[in-house]
Amino acid sequence: MRTGTVQSADVPLPDGAGGQVNACKQCAPLGACIAFKGIEGVLPMLHGSQGCATYIRRYLISHFREPVDIASSNFSEETTIFGGNKNFNTGIDNIISQYHPKVIAIASTCLSETIGEDVRRLIHEYKMTHGNLRELPEMIFASTPSFRGTHCEGFHEAVYATVSALAGVEGKTDRHVNLFCNFISPEDIRHLKETVSDFGIEAMIFPDYSDTLDGPSWNTCHRIPEGGTTVEALKRSGRAALSIELGHILNTGGLHGRIRNRVLPQSAGEYLQNRFDVACKRTGLPVGIRETDAFFRLLASVSGKSVPGKYEKQRGRLVDLYVDGHKYVSGKKAVIYGEEDMLVALTAFAAETGIKPVLCATGGESGKLRETLRETLGDLYSDDIIVGQGMSFERMESIIREYDLQPDLLIGNSKGYYIARKLNLPLVRTGFPIHDRIGAQHQKVLGYEGTMLLFEQVVNTLLEDRQRRSPTGYQYM
Repeated sequence: MRTGTVQSADVPLPDGAGGQVNACKQCAPLGACIAFKGIEGVLPMLHGSQGCATYIRRYLISHFREPVDIASSNFSEETTIFGGNKNFNTGIDNIISQYHPKVIAIASTCLSETIGEDVRRLIHEYKMTHGNLRELPEMIFASTPSFRGTHCEGFHEAVYATVSALAGVEGKTDRHVNLFCNFISPEDIRHLKETVSDFGIEAMIFPDYSDTLDGPSWNTCHRIPEGGTTVEALKRSGRAALSIELGHILNTGGLHGRIRNRVLPQSAGEYLQNRFDVACKRTGLPVGIRETDAFFRLLASVSGKSVPGKYEKQRGRLVDLYVDGHKYVSGKKAVIYGEEDMLVALTAFAAETGIKPVLCATGGESGKLRETLRETLGDLYSDDIIVGQGMSFERMESIIREYDLQPDLLIGNSKGYYIARKLNLPLVRTGFPIHDRIGAQHQKVLGYEGTMLLFEQVVNTLLEDRQRRSPTGYQYM
């Protein structure tokens, strides 16, 4: 069997064109909108065409099953030629008059980036000409051209843009911790809140879209849903005792560096460390026993407390569950795909349960995936794992066939379903987007508890596939 690293240059291009068909990623401003939804009282705005906002709204609504408003400066042919200043001002006027937000978070799109719009100048000019307004909302801008990077890099760019725009140092250093939680589900954000609270840690978790993208049923319309990290908390982030970032790769070497032509800072935690001397520690997404152990050790060190007994019991139950399910997963081969940090976490989880990752594929192009997998998996790492960056789903399918991988299952988002269908393989849906099932916003994979749910999903998916293929209707497996 052929092995090795498969780079984006290996992706076959149609008729010599410089593009991909069905890339294993979404656009950067989509990720920015998700991160922005984690700010209290925010309304995201895209500086570009109306189609971008419509596409992203449709994508987010289908995954989170919640109403999502995203404003647009609504570029036209004339705007594309002469600039979007007028449309920008009109859009901001309409947002303020209709929504009364605390924050207007602006992300650029392909069109505005291509014509070189200086959005920071537009924001400055708007503030100068509207100084008579009693109270203008905070305005944040993230540069997220759709033709560069991934939705995850757009997400991290928005996190960086928010923190760099709002963080200050007025007052004494606080005891609180900044926890930058990465691109995870609303349910996992709630689980993180509970976990840090159980350690007695006062934490600012950002972005917090656990309510804004997964709220209760309303009796009346809420133009801006309740919830989110407060502006006041974000302003205090420069006075924190420590920042914790979940994820090994984040947007390092990706969108941020390419746009601004600089190496550092590249993440919100690094920015606060360089600008305000707030120490920054980074650990992986806590999926599986090893990565969750590392996260809990960090929390214990920060809090000065031992791991609470409830989590020791959860860990013990997870070990017992691994023992119960080991005979069903040992030696099974999996194709795992998705955002880079979640891909690393899922691969580490799979390897420790006895599942053999044969292909790890992502649309991200950090260039750090294999190195990060090697460091994270440790003695469980194998050079036989094929690592694909800049991947499309078509290329993933061709690799599975070309390298004769013969996987037993796929683990990733619902965009890979058609491959699973064609190859007659079971699919464990996790990550983003999940459009063909409900409950994606409630999916928990972090911590010992989340790993238990994920492991049960994997084992039961394999058992269901085995029953489906069997000519005998076994009731005991």
